[in-house]
Amino acid sequence: MRRIMREEGLTPVWAGGKRAPWSSYAGEPTPAPPNLAARNFRSALPNFLWVTDITEFRIPAGKCYLSAVRDCFDSSILAWRVGPHPTADLANASLADACALLAPGEAPVVHSDRGGHYRWPGWIAICEEFGLVRSMSAKGCSPDNAAMEGFFGLLKREFFHGRDWRGWSLVEFMDALDWWIVGYNEERQCSTLGHMTPAEFRRTLGRAA
Repeated sequence: MRRIMREEGLTPVWAGGKRAPWSSYAGEPTPAPPNLAARNFRSALPNFLWVTDITEFRIPAGKCYLSAVRDCFDSSILAWRVGPHPTADLANASLADACALLAPGEAPVVHSDRGGHYRWPGWIAICEEFGLVRSMSAKGCSPDNAAMEGFFGLLKREFFHGRDWRGWSLVEFMDALDWWIVGYNEERQCSTLGHMTPAEFRRTLGRAA
């Protein structure tokens, strides 16, 4: 995990205090697929390996949750949804949005942690509909999903932590979060992409950004 974060210029963010972090783990409602990513988050092709997860934000006005799908080929955030609750619908919607970008014949591996959202019928049905190959981390092993954890670390360091969110409504916060991700795709240059942004790099391949 540290190696991947170093390569992408990311730094870990550790929450202070004694509050337990939010977790989507809900036992083992369905059998877990194998860990096909095996901590190798390099991909030579677009839409070959996706990673996904949900993260929580707390501001004085309340809590909200981000579900995102990241393509390991160019680090782009293909799809995301933000909402006030960490529901299965939030996760399913972000996955369905990403699947809408697939070209004929593309069937990515989609790697996640063992959260309940990724074990329930709706998620599995979307994977089956689009031919996605499911992959899962070991229980409670964040390095197994380092590519997604690294993005969330960057997001919280640059957008969230160190800012005074008093006076912001949840709607205003979620709008600002949405625009930050748009800026990440469109404006943030990446050394591994020849100092292009994820959107620019994808467009050089004739792909929609």
